[in-house]
Amino acid sequence: MPRKPSREPTDAELRILNCLWDGGAMRLSEIAVVLRDGGALANTTIATMLKVMSEKKLVRRTRRDGNVVWVASVTRQAANRGSVDRLLDRLFDGSASQLVAHLLKGGRLSEADREEIETLLRDDAEGKKSENNPSSKPS
Repeated sequence: MPRKPSREPTDAELRILNCLWDGGAMRLSEIAVVLRDGGALANTTIATMLKVMSEKKLVRRTRRDGNVVWVASVTRQAANRGSVDRLLDRLFDGSASQLVAHLLKGGRLSEADREEIETLLRDDAEGKKSENNPSSKPS
């Protein structure tokens, strides 16, 4: 049985999405210029990728000043969330703690990364405390 098509962007599609997130609405030729910095891709290849991405509801075609332009239909945050969720499910059996342990043991976190994660965890815990106790006031 054929595999169900994924709505998640592939690596190549993420390159296009990054162009659109960083640059806003772009013509095919503008996307091609940005992508060619990372290697040669024909305009027809990029056009085909944009068509597939449109079917996946990742991008949409619109008009600006009489030109066809492409815009991202998903936010960077939404795309990241989906990719991370898929990564957790596929490689870490759905366990965020296993992912964090992997990052810690693999030496991939800088001291600044660790401090930022600690701050995020502390802020999240404080936010949950105030949600559970509506009469408490944030300090």
